[in-house]
Formats: sequence, structure tokens, C-alpha cells
Amino acid sequence: MKYLIVGLGNIGDEYSDTRHNIGFVAADALAKHADAKFKTDRYAAITELKYKGRNIFLIKPSTFMNLSGKAVNYWLQKESIPIENMLVIVDDIALPLGALRLKAKGHDGGHNGLISIIETINTIEFPRLRIGIGDDFAKGHQVNYVLGRWTKKEEEVLIPRINMVVDIIKSFVSIGIERTMNEFNNK
Repeated sequence: MKYLIVGLGNIGDEYSDTRHNIGFVAADALAKHADAKFKTDRYAAITELKYKGRNIFLIKPSTFMNLSGKAVNYWLQKESIPIENMLVIVDDIALPLGALRLKAKGHDGGHNGLISIIETINTIEFPRLRIGIGDDFAKGHQVNYVLGRWTKKEEEVLIPRINMVVDIIKSFVSIGIERTMNEFNNK
């Protein structure tokens, strides 16, 4: 069985350690846990790993957030991975800092990465893990907040949550979306 795990973010040093790149942070954590190294390939940095007999293709799109669908569609097609075996990891300002919500499907919530994926693969029916980054910004300053770097206090909250994200991904590929949602949502 094949799975595609997609950590959303933007490439480049100027976006490193920003709130919008939490998907990349999660992908890096899973790769580190599996002692896997990313290589640059078409539309993404990619690594392949195995977990409980499952082949996991872990990508960090290099298309920038607004064109994430291009990378997702390419790797789904190239590896013949069913959409229900894809998990997209994304930041969410509508959730409190560190909150984790796994969903089997849903709308884009105004997130440009999800908008691109939904428009490209033409469905909202794919699993996603939303990681709360909070909404501690003044009106009109959302872009600066999302593209801003973590504070030390935020990092203290998020680092343990990223370990749980790795557990959620492993659960998703081994026991499925429904059982994983039951086990991890609201923790």
C-alpha cells in the first residue's frame, strides 16, 4: 500500500521557521524519525520510507504554497496513490496554537495551499491534518503573522505537538483515518 504525505510550506530561507511552514516542519520531523533524507525531484523535495509494510512518499512541494496542487497531483499520478491515501499537513489560524485536527475531507478554509490542491485535483475529499498556529495578530496583519517567525514561547508549545503529528501520520498509514481521528482529535 502506498501513501502520500504532503507537508505544506514555502521554499527558501526567508520562509524557514515561519508559521506558514509548519507542514514542512512536520515532514522534516517524520523524515528525521525514520532516518530518511530528502532529495530534490519534480515539484518537490521527496523521501520514501516504510512503516509497517506501507510505502510512504513524503513530500515538501517546491512550487510555493499557492501552487501546491501541481506537486500533489504530479506525485499522486506518478506513484498511482489513491486520494484517500494522501494526508496534507497544513497550518490553520482558526485553531488555537498547537491544536491538532484531523479531518477526512473539507473545504479550504481560505488556505491558499488547500485552495490550489482542491482546484487541481477537483475534490475536497482528501484527508488533512490542520495544525493550529493561533490568530494573535491585529486586523489587516494576517499575512505578516502567518509569514512571521515563531516566538520562543510558541516553539515551546509546538515542539511537543510535532512529535504527536508524527504519531498521527504513522497511525493514519497503519489503521486509517477514522480510527486515527477517534484516537487523536481533541488531545
